[in-house]
Amino acid sequence: MAGNEAGKRRSGLVTLKGNPVVLVGDEVKVGDRAPDFEALGGDLKPVRLSDFRGKVVVLVSVPSLDTPVCDVEAKKFNEAAAKLGGDAAVLVLSMDLPFAQKRWCAATGASNVRMLSDHRKAEFGLAYGVLIEDLRLLARAVFVVGRDGMVKHAQIVKETASEPDYESVLAAAREAAGGARR
Repeated sequence: MAGNEAGKRRSGLVTLKGNPVVLVGDEVKVGDRAPDFEALGGDLKPVRLSDFRGKVVVLVSVPSLDTPVCDVEAKKFNEAAAKLGGDAAVLVLSMDLPFAQKRWCAATGASNVRMLSDHRKAEFGLAYGVLIEDLRLLARAVFVVGRDGMVKHAQIVKETASEPDYESVLAAAREAAGGARR
């Protein structure tokens, strides 16, 4: 890891097949301002969280779309994204190359989520504290960012082979979407 990032190490939060891993980066909690980051879209152009200002954003981090749990999770969030409406964006981030992400979308028909690759700089992984140090993969986590740019929900899944709590994520996204309309 480069620079100060190596010093921001947290252990005991996540396991991979029962084995503890070390997460690198800042911890992001409910009530924090969501850190901006840059990742690559399927067209190899940079995409930033700030590009979605004014929308509710669900940030879904998965280790790799080439694994069964990540495949299932991304498909479930693709279905959920259609129900959240146009005022919400669901971004699925992984270290997979944009080419692999595009291939996965084409193979599954996923068109409601936006795939972003964090492979180049790991900006998302470091900014949200979900970069697995030794593997340079992202831990399984979900963050909901309100229209105001504040984190409304944060879940780092304890066991990487497990799925997140979809209901609590979607409830937080619906609440964030409705809360701004009152």
